[in-house]
Amino acid sequence: MSDLPRKAVTRTAKLAALPLGFAGRATWGLGKRIVGESAEIVGRELQQRTAEQLFKVLGELKGGAMKFGQALSVFESALPEEVAGPYRAALTKLQDAAPPMPTRTVHAVLRERLGEDWQELFLEFEDKPAAAASIGQVHRGVWHDGREVAVKVQYPGAGEALLSDLNQLSRFARLLGPLIPGMDIKPLIAELRDRVSEELDYALEAQAQQAHAEEFAGDPDVLVPAVVHQCEQVLVTEWIDGIPLSEIIADGTQEQRDRAGQLLARFLFSGPARTGLLHADPHPGNFRLLPGGPDDAEDWRLGVLDFGTVDRLAGGLPTPIGESLRMTLDGEAEEVYELLCAEGFVKESIDLDPEAVLDYLLPIIEPAQLAEFTFTRNWMRSQAARIADPRSPAYQLGKQLNLPPAYLLIHRVTLSTIGVLCQLGATVRLREELEEWLPGFVAEDEEPEEPAAEA
Repeated sequence: MSDLPRKAVTRTAKLAALPLGFAGRATWGLGKRIVGESAEIVGRELQQRTAEQLFKVLGELKGGAMKFGQALSVFESALPEEVAGPYRAALTKLQDAAPPMPTRTVHAVLRERLGEDWQELFLEFEDKPAAAASIGQVHRGVWHDGREVAVKVQYPGAGEALLSDLNQLSRFARLLGPLIPGMDIKPLIAELRDRVSEELDYALEAQAQQAHAEEFAGDPDVLVPAVVHQCEQVLVTEWIDGIPLSEIIADGTQEQRDRAGQLLARFLFSGPARTGLLHADPHPGNFRLLPGGPDDAEDWRLGVLDFGTVDRLAGGLPTPIGESLRMTLDGEAEEVYELLCAEGFVKESIDLDPEAVLDYLLPIIEPAQLAEFTFTRNWMRSQAARIADPRSPAYQLGKQLNLPPAYLLIHRVTLSTIGVLCQLGATVRLREELEEWLPGFVAEDEEPEEPAAEA
């Protein structure tokens, strides 16, 4: 029934061809250099061809390959500009689109899951997908009660394909490492693989989305579409219009960028506090900017989609995150080090200088020091370069730190969100959100301090 390329041999061959293709293009580049073309021109062509092949294959395969590509895409702002240029268009394209599933396959899934008379549930149903993602695609329709809806249909064989891709990708993670300087690709792939069963379960996704929809109902800043119907591999939710965040990144006004960035930060930190759940897939394709915010119709709200991956955090984000952040800002090196040891960020067998740990952390948390901070690609690149350079003390210290499993997803989501803020180039009052929503950031016996001057 499925047209998804899911046979293990076929998918493995396509993925295995990627590193071979990289090597082949390197040889081609050397040949061009020998016959006299400049290194700059050859390098640019090489990067462009690599980007085109990588994201064409990841997009065609959907499944885990595309999921990995989406996870990489939010870190694009960490790449040096001469490398980022050729990749940017391919990455942005991957965030919102993939080759669609044929209409006959969609109808077959709906018939199997919703019944032979599935069409009677809709007043209208558009066969052409409105969006296609890693494990399913979305069709626009009108439910039998007149509500406009988004109908999410899972690709047949998606689970098998997802695991096969991620297993194959992990085998040559080292070759993919240079795509994102300073980032260890293998743990990212392992963490994506650990979340497979949750993401394939549309019943869990429906529960997480409905919890957010109910909590944020009537919210002036955030809109989460309500769940209309769910049945195995089909999820029907209310439809929302709006400007995809990828379009705001490409050519939005500064006002739109700043508003989107502020609301993205607000949702990141307020969501766990209000619902006990952390939306864990913060790539731009999952967000919309909608007109009609708290002040007037010209203002903007943030529409949030896709709750297939969430972290369950009863009581909100862990208090030690806020406490360690506050103490780092206050320069309390010994106290920060003790807390990191207690939480497992420093293993018992490792002995580090608390002042060196403080020096490592302070540049990373610069956005929390100021009343406003402008997130830029240059700032992101400087952080990536500092941590990725083997000659840097930050690199040497970072290798000795440990990331406890309980913090793995929180860490990835936070980094991903910062990556999107840098893509937006947004000026954000981050400290304001931390004081409002992050447990432990404000000491119990203190009022929030006046932050430093604007960035």
